[in-house]
Amino acid sequence: MKYLVVDLEATCSDDGSITAENMEIIEIGACWASPSGEVLQRFQQFVKPLVNPALTPFCRALTGISQHDVDTAPLFATAAEKLFLFAEEHSDPQAVWMSWGAYDQKQLVRDSSLHQVKFPIAFPHQNAKKMFAKNQKIGKEVGMAKACELAGFSLLGQHHRGLDDAVNIARLLPFILGHSHLRKSKNPAI
Repeated sequence: MKYLVVDLEATCSDDGSITAENMEIIEIGACWASPSGEVLQRFQQFVKPLVNPALTPFCRALTGISQHDVDTAPLFATAAEKLFLFAEEHSDPQAVWMSWGAYDQKQLVRDSSLHQVKFPIAFPHQNAKKMFAKNQKIGKEVGMAKACELAGFSLLGQHHRGLDDAVNIARLLPFILGHSHLRKSKNPAI
């Protein structure tokens, strides 16, 4: 069985000028991975936003995505079709896709509706963040960077970049699936 790991970056602000309902995808990162966390295939696509086409300084600083990256990118309909083709090309009958939390699934639904296109992934979603917390018995859900730290991994690439975060989530698959377990810490407040 393989897992499609998806991580999205979206328009954002630190001053409330872009609400959650008005966020739009600006980068799709995805990879197919084995249960052992081996990355098998990679996908990355910038997306041109329509509602808030100018990235905020906060968004550019957080993601490292430039205005040029999104200005020269295709609209969501084209990006979604490319993601669909990537997902279908490498899928197997038991395929599932996962993301760190519920945000990515909700944002894909929101953008698919906004652009009136079919949802780009045809198989079930799993919440890797929730699975990690449950299978590692840590009591609460943690961010992806914290999960990597708990697993003893350094982050690869740049945090808050779609493909880099998808690869880091893929590396956590043995812990997400419960095949590997965190080393017990002397500090009970993990």
